[in-house]
Amino acid sequence: MWQIAALSGTAAAPGLLLGQSASPRIIPWRNWSGGQSCIPAHRAAPANEAELAELIKNAKGIVRAVGSGHSFSPLVPTDGTMISLARLSGLLEHDASKLQATFAAGTPMSMMGEPLKAVGQALPNMADIDYQTLAGALATSTHGTGVNFQSYSSQIRGLRLVTADGSVLDCDENQNADVLQAAKVSLGALGVISQVRLQNRSAFRLKERMWLGKTEELMEQIPQLVKDNQHWEMQVLTHSDYAASITLNETEEPRTPGIEEGPEGGNEYVRLIGKLDKYGSDMPAFRRGIMNLIAKTATFEDRIGESYEIFSNVRDVRFNEMEYSVPAELGPACLREILKTIEDRQLRTWFPIEYRYIKADDIPISMFEGRDSCSISVHQHTEMDYHDYFAVIEQIFWKYQGRPHWGKLHRLNSQQLSSLYPRWNEFAAVRAQLDPVGKFLNGHLRSVLGVPA
Repeated sequence: MWQIAALSGTAAAPGLLLGQSASPRIIPWRNWSGGQSCIPAHRAAPANEAELAELIKNAKGIVRAVGSGHSFSPLVPTDGTMISLARLSGLLEHDASKLQATFAAGTPMSMMGEPLKAVGQALPNMADIDYQTLAGALATSTHGTGVNFQSYSSQIRGLRLVTADGSVLDCDENQNADVLQAAKVSLGALGVISQVRLQNRSAFRLKERMWLGKTEELMEQIPQLVKDNQHWEMQVLTHSDYAASITLNETEEPRTPGIEEGPEGGNEYVRLIGKLDKYGSDMPAFRRGIMNLIAKTATFEDRIGESYEIFSNVRDVRFNEMEYSVPAELGPACLREILKTIEDRQLRTWFPIEYRYIKADDIPISMFEGRDSCSISVHQHTEMDYHDYFAVIEQIFWKYQGRPHWGKLHRLNSQQLSSLYPRWNEFAAVRAQLDPVGKFLNGHLRSVLGVPA
């Protein structure tokens, strides 16, 4: 009350208050891990496609769209205009005969499972994190695991793209087919996608089984594990002899009671390993012994639920991440060299290393273009510096023809990247045609795509 009275007694107070309220608010943006940030001059959340088109047409500076902020690489930061697609969300239409569905591009992946099930459909495969928005997951070729399954981007059958001049392009196999193929994985460099039509399958249930085994023994079993299971992945416990082996297979068995409460996703073990690293990193032999003991005694119960309930896991321990995809046949050798390097150099890390397989696709700058791949991810807790660790491991990925995940941290520019993608120029030509002035290119994308300022 005293402050109000004091201001009311000042002749300049009304003007001061009006001036403050009229000033634009400066709202910093940070990604999920806190590793990327910016202060955009303008932030907007259009309510529909028409507003989105008008906003892009009149925007000043570099325009970048933002979803959930779950990319670790600097794809989003801009000091120009940042556009959130949060209000462009939800299932728009579906085709029961083709098992296709159209979603607004800002729909969170976590909000797609139930609407799809209600119309008898499901995504064929999903990543183990579903925090991303649909457009963000597609732009970076986000993926799950399974030798017969491709990334999310391969499911696209049509989309609507708002380009730099505010035009809206309908893209499918019959119109703007070249744009469609490039836009399936675009890094947001072609424009802003407003809606996407996906090829799905009928709704189904999954059974998850997880166990811990000797890492080297599991690696010897990889051919049989990927043959016998629809989805298989391994999470290697660094500074130990063990890894978690995880299989997901379709089933008609009844759901596990309480499955709707959400999966813990092994977070309790991640936290325990973190504490062990904190107090035991200076005693490598002791730490390894304890880690092996934990692994020997850990047990996990099978889980059965709707596909979207089982694919995704809660990830509430924050980290930064680097992931590369290498030719599938080189995966085991690459992982072995990574693990040996971590041990030989006693690199400080305690997050498990994620190891998965993905089927080849034909999308120009998808990490999986033209080759079946093995994706290997290394992580570092947000309270720990990742630079030295990632720099050492990244050089190993380069030796094995690795392509970096577009949404994860890496140090490559267009000179190195263009040699990794046979169809690089095909994407570059579409980008130059749609956005010749680089309205959607921040500094990171200019470096990655080789477009001078």
